[in-house]
Amino acid sequence: KRLQLIVREANTPSVDCPQSAFVIRNRFFPILASVFYPRADAVVAVSEGVAADLVDNLHIPRSVVRVIHNPTVDDEIFALMGEQVSHPWFSDKGPPVLLSVGRLSAQKRFDVLLRALSIARRRRPLRLVILGEGEERDRLESLLRELQLVDCVSLPGFMSNPYRYMARAQLYVMSSSWEGFPNALVEAMACGLPVVSTDCPSGPREILDTNLLGTGSYGTLVPVDKPEKLAEAILIELDVYRDRDQLRRRAQAFTSQRAARSYMDLMRTRRGL
Repeated sequence: KRLQLIVREANTPSVDCPQSAFVIRNRFFPILASVFYPRADAVVAVSEGVAADLVDNLHIPRSVVRVIHNPTVDDEIFALMGEQVSHPWFSDKGPPVLLSVGRLSAQKRFDVLLRALSIARRRRPLRLVILGEGEERDRLESLLRELQLVDCVSLPGFMSNPYRYMARAQLYVMSSSWEGFPNALVEAMACGLPVVSTDCPSGPREILDTNLLGTGSYGTLVPVDKPEKLAEAILIELDVYRDRDQLRRRAQAFTSQRAARSYMDLMRTRRGL
């Protein structure tokens, strides 16, 4: 039998490629993808937004594009949630702790998050922990000093187990300019943590199942690169009751088991079984 070829696209090409420092991805990937992706048996997009981008901007036929969300949630998350956290802010009963997780890169726009925190702190005391490492650390630390946030923001670096922090924070905040499918947003919900996210391409809107105004059953969306809007959403979300069990149930839509079944179904369909 002929070997099947299934291509998986994990980011939003029309946004991601122009930002890439690699010439091949920046200049040639869209051309190569538009030529070769349609020759695959299927092209898997990790979100509806990525699928739309492939069709609208790379002109991939919709008939070969299939959406299968990332296999984000598994039993390991729930086992790791119980591990202890040594960071003092998670046990000192002080001001609320906001959490964000991701590489310290321009894509994640942690500078916007820091500016939003500075604005929100004019109305109430808040603290922020960002888990991750990357090339933007020096710039972010400089911005911390400029905004006088050194005492209320912690950048402890990469942590192999972010779930123990998610289980103890008061709010998860994602400030990205773009994503393919933001795994950490789903992981936070799996830990029962309320979320605020930018309405970036792609993934947050479908994960949070939001209406056109950005308010949804599972969290709040705000425009990209708008620290004032992000600050407002943070303050509102901290005062809104969220059923944490409902958040956990929503995260179950993105389990590894469901993704595996979807891939198996896709391969059976393409074989004509």
